[in-house]
Amino acid sequence: MTRTWRVAILAATALVSAAAQAQEHAAAAKPDLAKAQQIASTVCAACHGADGNSAAAANPNLAGQEADYITLQLAHFKAGIRANATMQAMAATLSDADMRALGVYFAQQKPKGLAARDPSLVKAGQRLWRGAVRRLHVCAAEGVQGGRARRRSRRQGRQRTRNEHGRAAADGCADEGYRRLRRRPAVSRFIVSCPARLLRCVLARASL
Repeated sequence: MTRTWRVAILAATALVSAAAQAQEHAAAAKPDLAKAQQIASTVCAACHGADGNSAAAANPNLAGQEADYITLQLAHFKAGIRANATMQAMAATLSDADMRALGVYFAQQKPKGLAARDPSLVKAGQRLWRGAVRRLHVCAAEGVQGGRARRRSRRQGRQRTRNEHGRAAADGCADEGYRRLRRRPAVSRFIVSCPARLLRCVLARASL
């Protein structure tokens, strides 16, 4: 057998094996809804209803819940992460595939009894909800505006501080120049005749 044929046979074998594994994965990923319905009717129905709609207010409805959420909660009960004697006993015999199938099965069921008994309460709830949303928008807008005002105030404060430091430095330079000139007798009479504030301003500008 030539090298080319051996390579071809190996490639074909690899393709067949990959296809078989893909089929196995697809079969494993596809939930067994018939088995899930059987488990729901015989195990879950007493508390949650066969279709996930519980007749007792103490037991939560599972119909319409997210599939991943239901699967995760069952796994937590089985692992003891969530402590409930009844649910732990129910989940103890479930496999991973069973829990995934139950999650998908209950997610596909339609919840019942969600309509309000008093239609006027629906309108009142809608008004409350819309008012809350409007208040949230107003609070968010005020928060943005308040942040801008605080940043603007901080910038103005820093600018005032720089201005004050600059004036203090100018006044210091002017006072020092005033003292030096005052020591000269020829200029002393001129200094006395000028307003001190005007002279300090002139010296400050000259020193900058």
